Amino acid sequence: MLAYILKRLLLMVPTLFGVILITFVVTQFVPGGPVEQLVHQLKGQSLAGEVSGGSPIYRGDAGLDREQIDKLKALYGFDKPAYQRFLGMVGHFLTFDLGESYFHHQSVMELIVSKLPVSLSLGLWTFVLTYATCIPLGIAKAVRDGSRFDVVTSTTILIGYAIPGFVLGIALLVLFGGGSFWDLFPLKGLISENWSELGPLDKVFDYLWHMVLPIISLTVGSLAVMTMLTKNSFIEEIRKQYVLTARAKGLEEGRILYRHVFRNALIPLATGFPAAFLGAFFAGSLLIETIFSLDGLGLLSYESVIKRDYPVVMGTLYLFTLLGLIGKLLTDLTYVLIDPRIQFESVEK
Repeated sequence: MLAYILKRLLLMVPTLFGVILITFVVTQFVPGGPVEQLVHQLKGQSLAGEVSGGSPIYRGDAGLDREQIDKLKALYGFDKPAYQRFLGMVGHFLTFDLGESYFHHQSVMELIVSKLPVSLSLGLWTFVLTYATCIPLGIAKAVRDGSRFDVVTSTTILIGYAIPGFVLGIALLVLFGGGSFWDLFPLKGLISENWSELGPLDKVFDYLWHMVLPIISLTVGSLAVMTMLTKNSFIEEIRKQYVLTARAKGLEEGRILYRHVFRNALIPLATGFPAAFLGAFFAGSLLIETIFSLDGLGLLSYESVIKRDYPVVMGTLYLFTLLGLIGKLLTDLTYVLIDPRIQFESVEK
């Protein structure tokens, strides 16, 4: 087991390096980089300044002079060759120094941490509610396979799966956000403006009150896959010979289901659990965050790509890729914890 873990950890290094390298190369050919964007911005400001009284930077049709452009390139580090910038970035990444944002004027790590409350709220609540709903519902559907309960619940969750999350979010705002019907939940934000004036218990309720509509919008669409996976996994185990033998011996149905079937049926569900749990800490949904005015990692990622904020793009990519690789490793280790019959050493031989 230890040898397998060390092997996987060593394989993470070239994988992570390759992802960063490919993304860095792509960014070198994307037009409209940070220098070009700032040049256009300064041109516009200088033109307006010249119309109102002249500008020391603007040079008519010639735009910014070469000296000013060279200073801008040096400011962003583009005065160095691409390979030097890449190696320097990788060296900083090894110490988790993700650099400083071009446009937010703060470190990328601080920027990510500042957006975490929204991402944690969306990710963790969606993760907990999805698993807490899908596993019991999937078991109930497997036990009642083919019944009216099974048909009704399948139809319901498939309809929810077919509705895009942002469409559901808009509908919930119209219905319950003071649109055309009921004013039951707030339209935007994570907390109320007077949150600092509230008592401890009122703060908790205020936070949960703001989370209801966004969490419903994110959770409904993710219920179908996990529920049907749970159901099919339990049905497959229930039909196996050892279950028939246990029933023939007169064991109670509940004991058979939860002491024998449950552990074996849980193995396919464990494949996505560690990755989903780690991903919940950095979940970001651009459309949901935009609809409910939540300033989270989804909106940050989108804005960093649009503005060509390369330190944010590369820093978040490095961090998320690393977490994804760790999640894959934890998934394999979870297999062994649930089913001791799995031995990675025997596979390697």
